[in-house]
Amino acid sequence: MRRLFLFVCLFAFWVRPVHAGVTVSSPASGSTVSSPVQYIATASSPACSKGVASIGIYTSPGKLAYVVNGSSLNTKLTLNPGTYNTTVQEWDNCGWSATAPVTITVSSNSGVTVTTPKNDSTVGSPVNYVATATSSCSKGVSAMGIYTAPNKLAYSTNGNSLNTNLSLSAGTYNTTVEEWDNCGGASSTPITITVGSSGPGVTVTSPVNNSTVSSPVQYTATATTSCAKGVSAMGIYTSSGVLAYSTNGASLDTSLTLSPGTYDTTVQEWDNCGGSAKTPITITVSGTSTGGTFWSLQAETAGWTGYALLPPSYQICSSCGPGGPNVTWSWTPGITNPSLDGQAVETTIGGNEAYSDVLWNNHLIGDFSSQGLPDKDKTLTPTLHNFTYDVWFYLSNNTAPQALEFDINQFVGNESYIWGHECRVAGGNEWDTWNNGGKYWVPSGAGCWPIVGWNHLILQAQRTSDNHLLFESITLNDTKTTLNRYDTPTWTTWYGITVNYQIDLNKTKTPYTVYLDELNFTWLP
Repeated sequence: MRRLFLFVCLFAFWVRPVHAGVTVSSPASGSTVSSPVQYIATASSPACSKGVASIGIYTSPGKLAYVVNGSSLNTKLTLNPGTYNTTVQEWDNCGWSATAPVTITVSSNSGVTVTTPKNDSTVGSPVNYVATATSSCSKGVSAMGIYTAPNKLAYSTNGNSLNTNLSLSAGTYNTTVEEWDNCGGASSTPITITVGSSGPGVTVTSPVNNSTVSSPVQYTATATTSCAKGVSAMGIYTSSGVLAYSTNGASLDTSLTLSPGTYDTTVQEWDNCGGSAKTPITITVSGTSTGGTFWSLQAETAGWTGYALLPPSYQICSSCGPGGPNVTWSWTPGITNPSLDGQAVETTIGGNEAYSDVLWNNHLIGDFSSQGLPDKDKTLTPTLHNFTYDVWFYLSNNTAPQALEFDINQFVGNESYIWGHECRVAGGNEWDTWNNGGKYWVPSGAGCWPIVGWNHLILQAQRTSDNHLLFESITLNDTKTTLNRYDTPTWTTWYGITVNYQIDLNKTKTPYTVYLDELNFTWLP
């Protein structure tokens, strides 16, 4: 309900036709398009001194699929393949209206072809995935990814093809290979596989041997051993004798910041019987990064900074500390119970002032980067347009929070893009999104009913090619709501990409605890 920064409103000016009516910029009438279909239109009514009241889209006679107040619209409609005689109509404040017919054909020639593994096959780990994608979108395929379970994105890459190995434990998996195009559409192919048992050794899922990667380099690996006492620890050598990272247990998942160059790295395991095994991985680190994922951000001991926000101004309270008294808070990483992977963080809020908030912020790329990506030459952040905030959160009391907030923030070209998402719990069990220019919350109409226990949240957002914000979708506990709400950025001097997490006290000042786990953030062109 409150913001970390103050922003100056940036207005978008539209060129209006000199005559009364509706001008549709997109789609062109008679064109073949892919779904979702981008509609951009403006309207004028010079004869009415009170101006245009609203503008909307009919996908067929009498079927109003979208309407918005004002004299312009910019939205996407999800339509099945077929031919549509659509109409864009404006209504003015004098009781008159005008229309523009737009006939379109929505194509269906998108898809994902998976070469390996075969559907319903039994395979060994690591599992080799090879796939290609096509799209009816004129701008082509943006990225591809592999889900090893519903809403569990295990791998993603830019472009219309992928070739990677995934380390999977023995068992049956209903995996999905999906493509996302540059028009906002997607298609997928389900692949069910059974993974057999594997022998002792180190399996490196990422990076792929002899591959070219960007920094930070994501290392994901598992180890098995014939030692009855199991694996003791794992580590990464970036060159002979240089142990850059180590962790207890039989798996590792971390990012290493490496300068451009070629590295003969080694991933090694040590067991509790005095033995060891290793797998060599040669990589070339490129000078720039085109996208990636920051994994398990909640487990990091550095990077997160907490702030108190007090009513009525909800600006940062410079005199407040975690001990209160107005609002109290804590951030405790390394929690093993409750936890999904033994690396949860416990967050708490309390205090004696109703409706007070605590916000945690992490600078990922650019200014004050916690990930070793300061982007000093400012060549990375401007290329990034697509973002996914994927997190699990645990509640023991699902009625105490006034609200839970999860934000994606990008600052580039002196413009501020705030994709704010707020789950109003005591505030009405509805998702709101942040209006950047007006600095207020916009109800989405989507319910937000977190359960007692673990909740899985996925937020997808985009900075469009014409530099607008697109709130794409919210998925909570496997229920996906497509928003497709556009907004306009504001002015800023900040630079980079950050994420926020915020919890709010209700009117009775009920203290509560939220656990976060597997907080992953994906950034793509």
